[in-house]
Amino acid sequence: MPTWIIVVLCLLLLLALTYFIYNYRRHILGIDAPEKKIEVQILDKQSNRIIGAQPGEEDEEYWFYVQPLTGGPKREFMIGIHYYHALNPGDIGTMTYRGQQFIHFALQRQ
Repeated sequence: MPTWIIVVLCLLLLLALTYFIYNYRRHILGIDAPEKKIEVQILDKQSNRIIGAQPGEEDEEYWFYVQPLTGGPKREFMIGIHYYHALNPGDIGTMTYRGQQFIHFALQRQ
């Protein structure tokens, strides 16, 4: 097999791997992802105990589940305790997020 074919295949493999890592970091991890705002309705919320939490560390994590008002997939985000206690299922508002990282929720008052 000619050497140039092996070099081209290695370069294509390197290019594909670089593209995969870039997309994984941006879309899954949220690194360098654009900040987005969307109108959502809160479907549910829950708190989970953290097994093995050390003394002085937070022993619970708080989540809420949202559905975009314009349609789209249901999503879940980890939130802080203050959002957990302030928001209830059925609330509607504007959520700001980056990738899978929750940033802010502005409650829409009726």
